Amino acid sequence: MQYVAQHRFARISSRKLKPVLDLIRNKYADDALDILKHLPHRSARMIEKVVKSAMANAEDQGVRDPGDLVVIDARGDGGPMMKRIMTRSRGMAYTIRRRSSHISIGLIDPSMILED
Repeated sequence: MQYVAQHRFARISSRKLKPVLDLIRNKYADDALDILKHLPHRSARMIEKVVKSAMANAEDQGVRDPGDLVVIDARGDGGPMMKRIMTRSRGMAYTIRRRSSHISIGLIDPSMILED
């Protein structure tokens, strides 16, 4: 069974999330939290909260030690963009795209991985 948590409409672009998500994919949840805790990135704080939420979801559903679960699914998909206009010289206007993303973390029991 997979235990999932999401942070939707996070005010950060998915391009900034993906390198951090690659670091924690296929790691134990406790190890992933240790990695995220020592990273200086703003995205690491957001992902850390989502991993903790997924662990709490697993604990709610009866897992005894959620730290032994493996981060099987770590995604940072693009969300909607807020579009703004910035005035430029000679009457021109540039579009500013304020990007958002959807962070999704899935945890699974390591014994389930070996059975597949």
